[in-house]
Amino acid sequence: MIKNFNDTLQQDLKNAIQNNIHKKIKPGIDYIPVTGKVLNETDILYGLDATADAWLTTGRYAKEFELKFKHFFGARSCLLVNSGSSANLLAFYTLTSPKLGKDAIQPDDEIITVAAGFPTTINPLIQFGCVPVFLDINVNTGNIDTNLLQEALTPKTKAVILAHTLGNPFNLEVISNFCKQHHLWLIEDNCDALGATYNHKLTGTFGHLATFSFYPAHHITMGEGGAVIVNDHRLVKIAESFRDWGRDCYCEPGKDNTCGCRFTQQFGNLPEGYDHKYVYSHIGFNLKLTDMQAAIGLSQFNRIHFFIDKRRDNFSYLYHKLSHLQDYLILPEATPHADPSWFGFLISLKSGNSQQRQALQTYLEEQKIGTRLLFGGNLLCQPAYLNIKHRIVGELINTNFVMNCSFWLGVWPGLSHEHLDYMALKLSTYFI
Repeated sequence: MIKNFNDTLQQDLKNAIQNNIHKKIKPGIDYIPVTGKVLNETDILYGLDATADAWLTTGRYAKEFELKFKHFFGARSCLLVNSGSSANLLAFYTLTSPKLGKDAIQPDDEIITVAAGFPTTINPLIQFGCVPVFLDINVNTGNIDTNLLQEALTPKTKAVILAHTLGNPFNLEVISNFCKQHHLWLIEDNCDALGATYNHKLTGTFGHLATFSFYPAHHITMGEGGAVIVNDHRLVKIAESFRDWGRDCYCEPGKDNTCGCRFTQQFGNLPEGYDHKYVYSHIGFNLKLTDMQAAIGLSQFNRIHFFIDKRRDNFSYLYHKLSHLQDYLILPEATPHADPSWFGFLISLKSGNSQQRQALQTYLEEQKIGTRLLFGGNLLCQPAYLNIKHRIVGELINTNFVMNCSFWLGVWPGLSHEHLDYMALKLSTYFI
């Protein structure tokens, strides 16, 4: 596999990696990041091997990653993209294709979602001109409260787009049945939840499309990178087209005339026989990534079960260490029937306000313990979203509570029980 490097260079690289990647985080002395990447020598060598090919753009490593990732999920297709945000963009725009006829999402259609989350889950639908319909969440799980789904439904409802918050699956049984009953599209934002299961089935396999992020904070990393898996055969070529400039041609990079009729077809008002490689059936994007990124991601993916198991172990250990603080804190709960692949450990003050939450965060940061909010809190309170067209069904009581009283701690695989002991000790000292 790593054919282009001699033993001396490999040893030099291993020494450099040892000095720069495998630094030990000492609790109380070093800052404990809330997220981080876990790289090894093989990851870096994979990236260098791809660079030595001098192909640089999407190539053999990307193809191998897409194949392995597709098989991992049993999906119709996997498309690598340059970020998790681009994955959400691609997944949504795939559902706007005119090729879908009356099923295509149109401007002013309504999309059911939540306001407690990361912006790029909902940004594409807003940018396209759709109307987000916001439902409240459950504080313990961080996920959508499904009780008002029927009330949210109107003749204009076209899809449900939700993230599995901090790696904890939302209620896929209720959501999936709701979408099937009313012929709605379902996109799972699985960026935080790689490896999570619901009823023993992987998240990302319930929706028509699912998205993933390979940013350094996530379960595996490419530096920047993401993926869309496609579970509906109707959407495979459409998604490929939107990712690759909107082209109608489906030839692999560097290949010609896969269809056998490159110069013999008629499209739109183009001259008959116009080169199919330059026919565009969608107003698309270029969302591809480099093969160096794909190579690192492929090496990382070979250790995916270790990363998932370590996150679960860290979560369980930290939960046990904090269980005596439940008079003061609301601790996170897995959604019933779910086995999360935890991205973070959500904590809420049982009573208090944003100033008290900020005081606790400040204390933890002073103790060199990283903290993060639940992303945008209530996105409708963010400057960019104050004037968007939207609907709210019910009241966003829990969404606002999380915005004011919640934050999360890290459980990423680079943390040991020693780090978690220190985090628990400092929290205990604060309250008791």
